[in-house]
Amino acid sequence: MSIALDRFHKAFFEECFEGLDVMEQSLLQLEDQAHDPETINSIFRAAHSIKGGAATFGFAAIADYTHGVETLLDRMRAGVHPVRPAEVALLLRVVDVLRNLLLSARDAVALDEMAIAETQAALTRLLDAKPVAVEPATKTAPSHGGWHIVFAPETDLFRTGNDPLHIFRELETLGPLHSEVSLADGLGLKALLAEDCRLTWTLHLETSADEAQVREAFAWVEDQCQLEISPLQVPAGLSVQTAAAASHQAEKPTSLARSRTEASSSIRVSTDKIDALINLVGELVITQAMLTQTGSTLDPVLHEKMLAALNGLDRNTRLLQESVMSIRMLPVESVFARFPRMVHDLAAKLGKQVQMVTVGEHTELDKGVIEKIADPLTHLVRNALDHGLETPEQRQRAGKSAMGTVRLSAAHQGGHIIIQIADDGRGLDRERILAKARERELPVSAVPADAEVWQLIFASGFSTAESVTDVSGRGVGMDVVKKNIQSLGGHIELASKTGLGTTVTIRLPLTLAILDGMSVAVADELYVVPLNCVVESLQPRPQDIKTLSGEHRVLRVRGEFLPLVSLHALFAIDGPEPSPQDSVVVIIEGEGRRLALLVDQLVGQQQVVIKSLETNYRRVRGVSGATIMGDGRVALILDPAGLTRTTALAA
Repeated sequence: MSIALDRFHKAFFEECFEGLDVMEQSLLQLEDQAHDPETINSIFRAAHSIKGGAATFGFAAIADYTHGVETLLDRMRAGVHPVRPAEVALLLRVVDVLRNLLLSARDAVALDEMAIAETQAALTRLLDAKPVAVEPATKTAPSHGGWHIVFAPETDLFRTGNDPLHIFRELETLGPLHSEVSLADGLGLKALLAEDCRLTWTLHLETSADEAQVREAFAWVEDQCQLEISPLQVPAGLSVQTAAAASHQAEKPTSLARSRTEASSSIRVSTDKIDALINLVGELVITQAMLTQTGSTLDPVLHEKMLAALNGLDRNTRLLQESVMSIRMLPVESVFARFPRMVHDLAAKLGKQVQMVTVGEHTELDKGVIEKIADPLTHLVRNALDHGLETPEQRQRAGKSAMGTVRLSAAHQGGHIIIQIADDGRGLDRERILAKARERELPVSAVPADAEVWQLIFASGFSTAESVTDVSGRGVGMDVVKKNIQSLGGHIELASKTGLGTTVTIRLPLTLAILDGMSVAVADELYVVPLNCVVESLQPRPQDIKTLSGEHRVLRVRGEFLPLVSLHALFAIDGPEPSPQDSVVVIIEGEGRRLALLVDQLVGQQQVVIKSLETNYRRVRGVSGATIMGDGRVALILDPAGLTRTTALAA
């Protein structure tokens, strides 16, 4: 019976790319820990798994290329080939080539034939060269008759294209193998599915091979099984076969199968399914809010049980919402992991010595935010290396260590996540920034504070670089970085001290699906203002409102004049507009500018489920989305950045 392997390809490619990430991170560690055997073993296992999977699924080019890589790594872990910077650099290039080969096989991306040929030739030269004398790894033969092995694979072993038969055949090359198989407790043959693995094997291997050689046979599936390997003691006068039979009678192998069944496991789920689930929970939250609002009109004495049930529904709905939202939460490590390699390569290109420090990489953030924050962080890290850090000679002249540091950290703070990119370089040049700003005729105060000077960097096309390189200097990027972060509902700030370095702080919401907002009423309409953009609210005084050019109004707030925008006029709401002194002003901030919104009244603060207005209707100026309130009405969610931008253009 032929088996269609196409359905396994997605899992194969995902595991291969994860393996490449492991190889890359471990190779970077080798620069500091050249003789760490476990690091070398992890690199070897990743390459071994990629080669085995590629051979299984018919990707011959990948398997053939990885064979030479695996051979070199095997010599390194055996102690017969040294681990030197040149080898590490070559293996990093090999990782890039393997990634290209995998993308070509999956997405038909063009192959980098030159890189493939160059790295293959380099590998061949290393493998053909005379072995260098290095301290050999000590391998002692076991002082027993062989190995006792209990192998309990996970249920989905077959679905990933693995077959225990291949493992057993490899073990048989080491010596005579005796095996018994058992089912998990409580399972009969009729309950089994062909694609599920519910078996546990107890093996006895008669061999003089050491434990490392035995474990190597399980390298492909080591993350998909529970594995126990212990010396097989053979009493005098007994054969291995007799000892194995006695051991089987004494043991309860099903206990391991039971523990495997009870062990926690994970599954891969399409993000489309998760998004659909989140949307359904959002609808449930809206329905629950409607019921709660209806219940508020009931007599608490006559409807005591109904109100108690509604309170329970409210509590459980919130818990369900939090649980479902947590499914989309991923550690920022998935973004941070790309930077050590980038820093390694860029530092070599710039002739600088740099160490990368990451803190809080297990801090979780919504998947949608993670996907959109990667590019801004990449630009900021590159800037830290290119503009922030000095060359080793410059640092030593300044009394610093030749090695510069870039620190990337993440932490939760309230309902937000704070990401910081800090370097210990030269810091920002205040006078140079001011000179460039005046040259470009940017508005600057007579005696600007540092915070105001640093914000000039975010002006479109602003750059103080003396020359244009392929790293930076074109004046493109920092304004885009700021806009991208603000599009996520976040803020970015700069702090710098001359000679000590620069710190960029980014504040982001934890999720894009739920918003903390302030509800405001205008006539019979409701609007939601993102709470993180609200500066304050106040009752305006008539003498603080001024009219410019007979059309535009401004509001004086503690000596500062802010544009005053009426939501009545902005959205052409029917009915008479109350006088300003009978209204409420909400001051918001977007893209570094403040704006005063004139509304009828404040309704309150609440969490709302965001719905895309553009997807369900069309784009509306000054509006970022919509939500359904507890009474069933649709409320528009205002876009502070868009409102301030529109007001600035009108002025």
